[in-house]
Amino acid sequence: MEDSRAPSNFIKKIITDDIKEGKHSQIVTRFPPEPNGYLHIGHAKAIVINFDLADEFGGRTNLRFDDTNPEKEDEEYVESIKNDILWLGYKWDRLLYASDYFEEMYQRAMKLVEKGMAYVDDSDAQTISRQRGTLTEPGIENSYRKRSVEENKALFEAMRRGDFEDGARVLRAKIDMNSPNMNMRDPVIYRIAHRTHHQTGDKWCIYPMYDFAHPLEDAIEGITHSLCSLEFEDHRPLYDWFVEHCEMEAVPRQIEFARLEMTNTVMSKRKLKLLVDEGIVDGWDDPRLPTISGLRRRGFTPEAIKNFARAIGVSKSNSLIDYQMLEYFVREDLKLKAPRTMAVINPLKVTITNYPVDRLEWLEAENNPENEGLGTRAIPFSKEIYIEKEDFSVAPPSKWKRLAPGLEVRLRNAYFIKCVDMALNDQGEVIELFCTYDPQTKSGSGFNERKPNGTIHWVEATQGQPAEFRMYEPIILDDEQEKGDRGFLERVNEHSLRICLGFVESGIVQAPPLSHFQFIRNGYFSRDPNQAQRLVFNQTVSLKSSFKL
Repeated sequence: MEDSRAPSNFIKKIITDDIKEGKHSQIVTRFPPEPNGYLHIGHAKAIVINFDLADEFGGRTNLRFDDTNPEKEDEEYVESIKNDILWLGYKWDRLLYASDYFEEMYQRAMKLVEKGMAYVDDSDAQTISRQRGTLTEPGIENSYRKRSVEENKALFEAMRRGDFEDGARVLRAKIDMNSPNMNMRDPVIYRIAHRTHHQTGDKWCIYPMYDFAHPLEDAIEGITHSLCSLEFEDHRPLYDWFVEHCEMEAVPRQIEFARLEMTNTVMSKRKLKLLVDEGIVDGWDDPRLPTISGLRRRGFTPEAIKNFARAIGVSKSNSLIDYQMLEYFVREDLKLKAPRTMAVINPLKVTITNYPVDRLEWLEAENNPENEGLGTRAIPFSKEIYIEKEDFSVAPPSKWKRLAPGLEVRLRNAYFIKCVDMALNDQGEVIELFCTYDPQTKSGSGFNERKPNGTIHWVEATQGQPAEFRMYEPIILDDEQEKGDRGFLERVNEHSLRICLGFVESGIVQAPPLSHFQFIRNGYFSRDPNQAQRLVFNQTVSLKSSFKL
């Protein structure tokens, strides 16, 4: 599918109008992840929106790490986020950190204190939460709210020096405890946390809260349009309040859009981390996860992910997107890119009794009939081959179009073979077939005297390479929503990973990690980058789906 930008949407209209009114000479957006986990497909949507919009209007996009919470952040996450963005094909204008502005944020917070718009509160978190009231009841002003400017300045300076323990005091904005918007009821803007920061070390022991830091970061960087998900819509008045009363020179505009929710998976870094920490998956890049690194390892392409993000569009209404829609774009992207080759995932040995014992024949096959540019390859053929177990039936049903006793089938790119006998184990299971072949029926010979009972794929036994195939099902069984962080674990699919041992054509042994293939009739697969010493292929998507775009 051709790379195309998404059609017009409400954000584009806002930006267009702002440009017409002369508000901005250049559009500046930003992607501001917190480095507390790996990015997922929901973040990919935000990346595409921010970078595409800036590019369309001739602007630029910053990558800024919102690293204001050292308790949960790590340099590992910083590097993974940078790698994911570059892999998607985007390049940021400036690489920045919220911690770059800690000193300025402190000074801006002190300005609020000096203006009588912020105060130090000694209350614990539970008391503060209780005193903020509810959606139907106003908040309660406590006695600390009446502290003098001089006392608040001294206490805030002491907080910075490290004179108090974690949780002993916080700095709160003094706004309106009776506001119908809970976010405006004297929000906490600084807390004490004696933690080593991955960028600033032990220089700071107080850290700004997200709602305070984020608007200041945007203003400092000259962000024109701060694009965020819909849950921050109620935070916008607070965003604007901080920009105004901290006397920021630039005034960014916050715009909210619906976040991405998808079926049969989890879209929360907290829940994804739980799956990783409890060993339910084998890391953040497990191919069952919707993380960008997991999708990459599974064989998804940057083009497919970006085209998916553009196709779902930008709206103000939350909706649940079928995971199969993402898979649709992967198939569309791979169908012309991936060479088609043969792999037997559940092998059954076949001996061709009338084929010469010492003969190894090389046959020619197209790599992709829909893309001549991928050329051809040579595949070996001999007396011994493997076929899929499911392609043989001792007692076939009506209209069976594969191999059975006495029936003849075409081996793709090779010959017609007919089953004449079979070997069974002690349990009565078929363990080997004995067939004859017709040398006149070689592929490309034009032979058409009789019609075979279907066409099946195969792999030659002496040259074929043992391989492991990892077959995937959705990680979550359904789309029910539950309360709490752990409830979803009850819906984890125990059969989300199935491992099969089979064979692939010898020609793909040297394929580099993440190489894409369409294994004929088995689906699209990608070579696992974490298994350099052996052949492991992750199933990307099946060949077909009932989903229609």
